[in-house]
Amino acid sequence: MPSSHPLQCRCGQVRGLVQPTAPATRCVCYCRDCRAFARHLGAQADVLDAFGGSEVIQVPAANVTFTQGQESLACLRLTDKGMLRWYAACCNTPIGNTMADRRMGFTGLVHTSLRGASLDASFGPVTMRTQVKSALGAPGFGSSGELAGIARMLGLVAKALLTGTYRKSPFFDAKTGAPVAVPVVLSAAELAAAHNDGP
Repeated sequence: MPSSHPLQCRCGQVRGLVQPTAPATRCVCYCRDCRAFARHLGAQADVLDAFGGSEVIQVPAANVTFTQGQESLACLRLTDKGMLRWYAACCNTPIGNTMADRRMGFTGLVHTSLRGASLDASFGPVTMRTQVKSALGAPGFGSSGELAGIARMLGLVAKALLTGTYRKSPFFDAKTGAPVAVPVVLSAAELAAAHNDGP
């Protein structure tokens, strides 16, 4: 497993490095909200698979370091209580998701932001498929790996709390704990458009 994996937006203005973990949770989520995030940014063609799934890799947020362009990070919420969904405002590349409370010290990085090296080599194979009942079409498979994936995620959160590394998240201010970009909540019309699975 390599010591780090490159992170980069589509235009190259935002760059960084991700330290992989072992075992990793490499997940494909088929929920409507993950589709809506990609669709709102106009990134659905790159992000979504044939059944509307988004691939994310869960790592401790402290394992993500931005080396360039962090000022271009932007944040949206589908609803006023939704999770924080981060993207590069320079080119609308989805970066990842975090919970609103930085003490939940993990992030789910969208696979299209992890460019320039093999995901298999850095993070291993896909280990979890979730929310398959919300998939588009007929995938021919069901959800899998959810219990193990949840256990790994809870382990990441517990370790970050015990060690205090949750404070090192690049998505939150180290002193105040506030998001480094003010989250923008979608309007009702924007959310409806983003949730529209029609042609």
